[in-house]
Parts: sequence; structure tokens; C-alpha cells
Amino acid sequence: MNGPEYYGLTGNPFDKNFNCHGRYFESEDFRQAEARLNVLKTVRGIGVITAESGMGKSLSLKAFTDELNPNLYHAQYICFSTVTVPEFYRQLCDSFGLTDVVGKTRRVREIKDQIQYMYTEKKQTMILILDEAQYLNTGILNDLKMLMNFNYDTQNYFTLILCGEPLLKITLSKPVHMALRQRVTVHYEFKGLQDSEVKDYILFKLKQAGGTESMIDPAAINSVTGFSHGNPRLIDNLMTDALTIGAQQELKSITADVIMAAEQNRSF
Repeated sequence: MNGPEYYGLTGNPFDKNFNCHGRYFESEDFRQAEARLNVLKTVRGIGVITAESGMGKSLSLKAFTDELNPNLYHAQYICFSTVTVPEFYRQLCDSFGLTDVVGKTRRVREIKDQIQYMYTEKKQTMILILDEAQYLNTGILNDLKMLMNFNYDTQNYFTLILCGEPLLKITLSKPVHMALRQRVTVHYEFKGLQDSEVKDYILFKLKQAGGTESMIDPAAINSVTGFSHGNPRLIDNLMTDALTIGAQQELKSITADVIMAAEQNRSF
């Protein structure tokens, strides 16, 4: 019997594939990011969202796009690894369905034409999300200014959201990217769950799967708080292992000792 089954849960709520039915834990980071993104979708321009790995950035983006009115907004999400300028434009064209366009100059023109058509004719604002943007090189970042330039740079036809690890913020602070940085309308950097939020986060997840507060001791929650440093992904990993260990030991609730054992499993 696996951990969630032993504890009578409908599944592992700490697994990213668990069906949360569109319900998300609204941490302070979540609320701050959503507020800025909702401003950005209206004013258009560039937004920058940065976070250490596992802080919940991608979840916030998903929640934001899920709430967009499809009649007014069209979201395109692209997640990057290290790419060259030609590869960047190929991926961008593919996301717009422009699969038969070759050459940088033609690709730029076709992409801008598509964005302008959507805005002026379909009355839809394109929201282009570039995730893992810390991998974008100087050539690509410089070209983003060109993509944003419409009508002699007098109007923003779409919203660009650059998301990535804190290295992205450091990269954008370099003098070579001053012009791009000046176009940034909103920026938010995730700080992680506050200590007071960790308990609420764990109980929120457990209750989504039919669990109760009695499933975990207060001392265990304190241990998770200390080990995780407010990183939701680390909390999810610890709790996943803790459910398994607790089931193996046939414990009625997760104790601090179980969290300690789970942390030791993660120390490699």
C-alpha cells in the first residue's frame, strides 16, 4: 500500500500531476504575481517574473492564463533551454503556426504581422510568455526590442512576459540591455512561502486529497518549515517521501522523525 492510499487520500496532493481542479494555494507570492500580471495584460508591454527553481512561478503563470478571457486574449507559452537566434525564431514561428516560413527577416515580419492582425482585426491581445528566459542570449534579448516596435514605437500591440531564475534579472541589468529594461512595465521576484504560510500550504494540499489536520503533527510542520526554506517544491518532495515512510512504519500521523527521515533521503 502506498503512502497516500494508506492515509486514505484520493492521491498524492504533493505530486504536480495531482488534479487540483483549478484550486491553488494563494500565497503572498501568488497574489503579488497575479496582481502584476493582471495589470500587465491591460497596459501591455513587458513583464519580468523571476524566482529560484521550485518557488511556484510556473504555477502562477498557469493560473493567470487559465483565467484569461479567450475572446480578448491569446496566450502563447514557450519554455526554452539554451537556444540560438535562428532556433528562437523557429520556435516562435512554430508557436504561431508559421511552419513554412524561413529566414530571420521573413520570420520577424510574419510574426509581427500576425500579432498586429490579432490586435487590430480580431481584437485580441497576444500574451507571449517566454519561460526559462535566463537562457536567452544577448542576440535574442536585443531582438525582443525589435519585435515590440510597432508604428515607430508608439504603441504596444502585445504583452511579453519574461520568466526565469534570478540570473535573468542580473542579465537585464547589464548596460547592453538598458533599452529593453526601460520597457519593463512590471517586475516581481518570488520570495518563497513565509514561515506562517507553510502550515497552511501543507494542510491545503492534504485537504484537497481528503486528508485532515490530524494527519501531521505540529512538530513535523515545524521541521518541514526549517528544511524547506519556504520552497514549495522542496515541501512537496519532503511530504511525498514522508507519506511513504509513515505508511511503511504504519504511523497514524506524520511526525518530526518522519520528516527527518524524509530529509535524509533527499540528502544526496
